[in-house]
Amino acid sequence: MGNVNTGTQVGSYNADAEAKRRARGGFWLVVLGAALWGADPLFRVILLKNLSSAQIVLLEHIIIALIAIPVLWKNRLELRGLGWRHVGALLFISWGGSALATVLFTMGLSSGNLNAVLLLQKLQPLFAIILASLLLKEKLPRHFGKLLVVALAGTYMLTFGFTLPIGHWNEFIQVGSLLSLGAAALWGGSTVMGRLMVGKLKYETVTSLRFVLALPLLTIITWTEGAAWNMPSFGTGEFALVSLNLIGQALLPGLLSLLVYYKGLTTTKASVATLAELSFPMVGVLINWIVFQQMVTGPQLLGFLLIWVVLFLISRQQSASAPPIQS
Repeated sequence: MGNVNTGTQVGSYNADAEAKRRARGGFWLVVLGAALWGADPLFRVILLKNLSSAQIVLLEHIIIALIAIPVLWKNRLELRGLGWRHVGALLFISWGGSALATVLFTMGLSSGNLNAVLLLQKLQPLFAIILASLLLKEKLPRHFGKLLVVALAGTYMLTFGFTLPIGHWNEFIQVGSLLSLGAAALWGGSTVMGRLMVGKLKYETVTSLRFVLALPLLTIITWTEGAAWNMPSFGTGEFALVSLNLIGQALLPGLLSLLVYYKGLTTTKASVATLAELSFPMVGVLINWIVFQQMVTGPQLLGFLLIWVVLFLISRQQSASAPPIQS
């Protein structure tokens, strides 16, 4: 009897240890996926010399759709079990997270106080945490509130250092600030909706649907924008450079980043994933420093350190498994 009991305990321990390892690995996949978004400027700087932001995003989605449509065809049987709740979540991810949030944030930057818009966008984790609690009934890790405050403080220092960017509080109550809040809510909601969908579909199916479903809306946005298409002449070196950067933009910070991100989201709570996404501004600061020679300040380094400490502590706390998602 003693031997049997010991064997059972070891087997249970191994299963728990494996579940914890997978949960921890999923968390760091979310960190990596979000970090890849920070590579966006490497490609976008060249592309913006010839194309508008809407045109770049539309072409990026078209390129990815060429890969995504065969994936959707292969996994088409998965789509039969989708209800209206799941369709709404997918439209929220593709239309809200991919298209409308970017448009709102861009409009906010052009119509409001720049610092106020950037600061309010950092409230994205709060929206994700509230929605995850309401929709997914997620329980937060120990000391999550304190860790959230530290992470937001680190993100603030990455953006503003030790300065107070807002001279007057009434600068928050502007159209640009409200647009930024809308973008933050959509991005935070997309994290929660993504967690819902990876509980129903394969992560590669969710990734493919995000890009394919966004195409009609992006086409309308690009068409109504009315900007001229200034692609270089075909066969020239400039055309090859723009084409390579467009493909790189689509495949690295576009497709690959979201495949890794949604793979990690399968074992990561949405409320935890939204903090893992703070790797994005960290990588953005590093790329600006290394590639574009924008010096990193002491406060930015401190903010960088604070965020990584939070990510490490939350990774250590990851529960054995993510909460079940009701389909």
